Amino acid sequence: MALWMEKGAEPQTESEKADLDAIAALKESAAIELKEKGNEFVKKGKKHYSDAIDCYTRAINNQALSDPETSILYSNRAHVNLLLGNYRRALTDAEEAIRLSNTNVKACYRAAKACLSLNLLAESISHCKNGLQIDPSNEGLEKLLGQVESKKMELEQREAQVSKALAEAKDIVSAIEKRGLKVGKPMYQDLTGSRKPVLDKNSILHWPVLLLYPEVMSSDFIEDFCETEMFSAHLDMISFS
Repeated sequence: MALWMEKGAEPQTESEKADLDAIAALKESAAIELKEKGNEFVKKGKKHYSDAIDCYTRAINNQALSDPETSILYSNRAHVNLLLGNYRRALTDAEEAIRLSNTNVKACYRAAKACLSLNLLAESISHCKNGLQIDPSNEGLEKLLGQVESKKMELEQREAQVSKALAEAKDIVSAIEKRGLKVGKPMYQDLTGSRKPVLDKNSILHWPVLLLYPEVMSSDFIEDFCETEMFSAHLDMISFS
């Protein structure tokens, strides 16, 4: 019987071929049944997600279905992993689904969704665009692509702001060092807030300056004290006000 054939051996008789066909049909039927059970478990809610994953995994391991059908199994398992927050596993499954069937739009969507959750924005955009090439009117992919591109733009703007702030801070530190000045720890921030020195386009420093009058328990705060200005000019303004 074909059941007792060695692995890799070719069937020699019609009976052996028939046995193998019957076994393949049984495995295929079992895989399809497992897939349907998995789908039912997903519909039942979160408590049954692990059961759904088990069904899809067993169906995959049967190795009885065609590549497009197996692609659906991987895509379905990716969907459940997304629901569970297992984004790396979801991405692995979705990409395997795409490898088995590059027209699996749901797999493209799920791969893009997983990438977004993993902050792999460029990869997410790529999966969205690949899916839209297959199904240009897919609203889910269009919406997701918009979300990812918006997040990518915000991230790039934030990174640009941070880079600019770091560059400005380095310039200020360099300017202070060139002047041979020493800067201590910030004090009296309850009176000055978070004001910091500023270096203008002409490489001139502008300082926040706090004047304390302990004998009368009072103070004056000069937000912009240019290093080229005389102290008396500010005192005149303080006296006038």
